Amino acid sequence: MAVYTDVPEPDLAAFLARYDVGRLLSYKGIAEGVENSNFLLRAEGGTFILTLYEKRVNRDDLPFFIGLMEHLAGKGLSCPLPVQPREGETLGELAGRPAALFTFLEGMWTRRPSAEHCRAVGAALAGMHLAVRDYAGERRNALSVDAWRGLFEGAGPRAGEVEEGLPAEIEGELRALESGWPQGLPSGVIHADLFPDNVFFLSGELSGLIDFYFACNDILAYDLAICLCAWCFEQDGAFNVTKARGLIDGYRSVRPLSEAELDALPMLARGAAMRFLLTRLYDWIHIPDTSFVTKKDPREYLRKSRFLRQVRDVREYGIEREGLPA
Repeated sequence: MAVYTDVPEPDLAAFLARYDVGRLLSYKGIAEGVENSNFLLRAEGGTFILTLYEKRVNRDDLPFFIGLMEHLAGKGLSCPLPVQPREGETLGELAGRPAALFTFLEGMWTRRPSAEHCRAVGAALAGMHLAVRDYAGERRNALSVDAWRGLFEGAGPRAGEVEEGLPAEIEGELRALESGWPQGLPSGVIHADLFPDNVFFLSGELSGLIDFYFACNDILAYDLAICLCAWCFEQDGAFNVTKARGLIDGYRSVRPLSEAELDALPMLARGAAMRFLLTRLYDWIHIPDTSFVTKKDPREYLRKSRFLRQVRDVREYGIEREGLPA
């Protein structure tokens, strides 16, 4: 469920009066997503997405996110584009929440990613990394390695309620990540949440990227590691080497990876699994079952973490270290 704030029609009509979109025809909540309230809105001037930013999103970060989408669209990357009002700032207010109107992106996300989907995602991610090299905005990653111990401590001993022995297991992995986290790798603005439901496809082709509300400055290869976790495991938990090869080769076809980045990828993937394990664990423990926020089972990323700890070399992901496969 991703509609936390109800929007009365008169209030919405008044909000839309700021824009040259014509009369409101219809609107309905969008059930996917977990952070904000989203509505599919049809007006005389077209179809749009209305986003109300909820309390879990820091209002001070919104100019960074909106500016990033404007920058990416200007570079030719397909993503939702903020609609400019006739007067005033892009960011407005509706139903007591910061709100913005965005162009509608055609396409659907895939429930069953193939190796070709993964290849396209890798190429699109690399294209984004190149496109933001001259983006002036900066945002610290509040969910990187220096924040994970705080999340773990916030979960406390109740982590053992999810699985017996889990606190000790996480403690051991955190020590390994904190001592071995890669340094000095190419960095820039990353998406940080490029899961399948944030990538649209249309007629078999990637049509755009959405949901940039975790975007931040961090290691570029860490973004790729997040995608390894999100795209390359099957529903039964098995790691799909063919998808991993497609993802990484797609990325390298647009932006080459250095030897240092390839060496670091197994550790970065372990970190990505830990990041999502801990945020899911924290929500699992602290968010009441009666809440509208969708809670995701942390054990999915516990299983991924256990697999990724065994990987020592990027070749175990099925790729060659030298050049691209023929």
